[in-house]
Amino acid sequence: MVSGLFLLNITGCVALVAGTAAGGAGTAIWLSEKLTQQFNAPYEQAIGASESALTSLNLKVNKETRVGDVTQIKSKYTNGKEIWIDIHKITEHSSRVEVRVGAVKPDKEAADKILKSIQGHLQ
Repeated sequence: MVSGLFLLNITGCVALVAGTAAGGAGTAIWLSEKLTQQFNAPYEQAIGASESALTSLNLKVNKETRVGDVTQIKSKYTNGKEIWIDIHKITEHSSRVEVRVGAVKPDKEAADKILKSIQGHLQ
């Protein structure tokens, strides 16, 4: 369970987000043109759920890069919009997943669809 509150500070924007126990996840927020959510899931499990979510949406993983406690998965929609999924290890039992769809004009609805699919694969 996520305990307490955590503070995100990205490009000068500050958001305060309270974690919830519902579905084992915190609240998704739209910040810096990407959708971000913290999950009560180990890092490796969040990576697997992200890969499975793309597969279930008939999208393929084009590239996966791991550096330390951060993994980035890249994919692409059939309409050409690029997809970035960044998974950050927070603790041994929690991870933060960030989804961005589209480089120039980010697509919040598409990012939400992918994030909900990831959440479904974590349950």
